[in-house]
Amino acid sequence: MIRTRLTQMFGLHYPIVLAPMGGVSGGRLAAEVSNAGGLGLVGGGYGDSAWLRQQLFLAKRESRGPWGVGFITWSVDRSLIELALEHEPSLIMLSFGDPRPYARVIKSMSCKLMCQVQDLEGARIAQEAGADVIVAQGSEAGGHGGSRATLPLVPAVADAVAPTPVVAAGGIADGRGLAAALMLGAQGALIGTRFYASVEALAPDLAKQRVVAAHGDLTSRTRVFDLVRRLGWPEANTGRALRNRFLERWDGRESELAAALESEHPAYLDAVRRADFDTAVVWAGEAVDLIKDVERAAALVARIGAEASLQLAMGAGLARTSVGTPPSPASSNVTQTA
Repeated sequence: MIRTRLTQMFGLHYPIVLAPMGGVSGGRLAAEVSNAGGLGLVGGGYGDSAWLRQQLFLAKRESRGPWGVGFITWSVDRSLIELALEHEPSLIMLSFGDPRPYARVIKSMSCKLMCQVQDLEGARIAQEAGADVIVAQGSEAGGHGGSRATLPLVPAVADAVAPTPVVAAGGIADGRGLAAALMLGAQGALIGTRFYASVEALAPDLAKQRVVAAHGDLTSRTRVFDLVRRLGWPEANTGRALRNRFLERWDGRESELAAALESEHPAYLDAVRRADFDTAVVWAGEAVDLIKDVERAAALVARIGAEASLQLAMGAGLARTSVGTPPSPASSNVTQTA
């Protein structure tokens, strides 16, 4: 067990949060992560209410611990927030937009508010909104994000919003990454790509195998997949994906792609239906190097937590007093118990 303010807030065994990956983090995956001692989040995506209702039902039915749901703030409306709240999640996470219009209704239902940010301005807005937890997401993350790297962003956000607890995201796929996040002042880690390649994830098997086979230098931040899908993402929020033939064709030619959407958009949708990932997107972060196989989510939570515990103990052993007595484990931010 690793004890932080995040684990105390939600009664977790490990400070591990499942990223709410749209169309991938369904109710069963969220429940598996929560039941293993982490915090599972359903990915609300772009707000398909029928899909969301089904996945929220699964999460509520199968979870024995706290769970939540994440939304893209600019794509959500109040009806979707209320739909989520009907299923009594422990928290709602809002990313990519001003959370203030929805904060009051969320917190009025005794539901925690988690906000994901990519810069200090966003962190301050999230704190103003009353966020109970703030996720500082670095550019190494898979899917949409900003431009700042995880290593300098996390401590900067932790300092800026103290005492609000911060969770680190971006480039974290094993216990070493979780331990490092805790040393940066985070209270936990939000992990996406590693759980993308899990048995319970809703991603197609071919996409999971591409993640397993990939290397970090085969990912890129890009706008081409949002352009071809005709999604209105802010230009600042590019998405990190595995490079494929479609990306190689259009990278740097975004204006030409925009002019060719009449033919490219339906062709892309057809590729998605056929699971043709030479065209269709596979969102993935730089930590794909650390992913060697598709595993069950519960096993991932247990192993990442155990690895982090070992790393924290080893770190404590590196800093000894002159008389050879080790300090408290790793940091005052973290407590380990058996």
